[in-house]
Amino acid sequence: MTPTDIRNALFQMRDEPYRAFQAKLIPTVDPDTMIGVRTPALRKLARQLYVTGDSVEFLNDLPHRYFDENQLHAFILSGMRNFDDCITAVCNFLPFVDNWATCDQLSPKIFKKQKTQLLRYIRRWLDSGRTYTIRFAIGMLMAHYLDEDFEPEYPQMVAAVQSDEYYVKMMVAWYFATALAKQYCAVLPYIEVQKLDPWIHNKAIQKALESYRIPDEHKTHLRELKVRVPR
Repeated sequence: MTPTDIRNALFQMRDEPYRAFQAKLIPTVDPDTMIGVRTPALRKLARQLYVTGDSVEFLNDLPHRYFDENQLHAFILSGMRNFDDCITAVCNFLPFVDNWATCDQLSPKIFKKQKTQLLRYIRRWLDSGRTYTIRFAIGMLMAHYLDEDFEPEYPQMVAAVQSDEYYVKMMVAWYFATALAKQYCAVLPYIEVQKLDPWIHNKAIQKALESYRIPDEHKTHLRELKVRVPR
């Protein structure tokens, strides 16, 4: 299938009410670039294209015209089985990711098997200066390095991110909320001594308080650590 064939296939799966729903959830994307294909249909098509080898030309056809093409691209990469091929494709795609949904859908399963190699790329992505590349890097640290592979330097890397972009700040908060659930003692000092931007600090606490993974006694202490955010 050519990229045009794939685009035509996407339009055949169009769901107009779903397109309208998506447009409200992702305000940074022009609604005119949304086709309105539901996620299960995109995942199914991604698997088909990868297995048949029809994804190669599509993956090289950047930038895509439609949001749904970017979503499909993310799902294809997420299913790739060779790390070297996948990391190359991810690096090629990240500069074109322009919204939180595509960024967060991009989650290659092969990455969990190559964490040492992946970490080199994460450091590079954090320094990229691109909103969604940075968000993706933080997401990878959250997904793969908060359990047995955790090191104290990783929250330091996230705390060092300087950005006024909402979708970066929200991801930093999400990272620390998740880290409080998984590595409470290691990351609590970031909250206790207020190492984070005040908005991120409070948002991380808010999300931690909403988590069922954090015990009540920890939540009681976190409530006491909220700060006043200047208006």
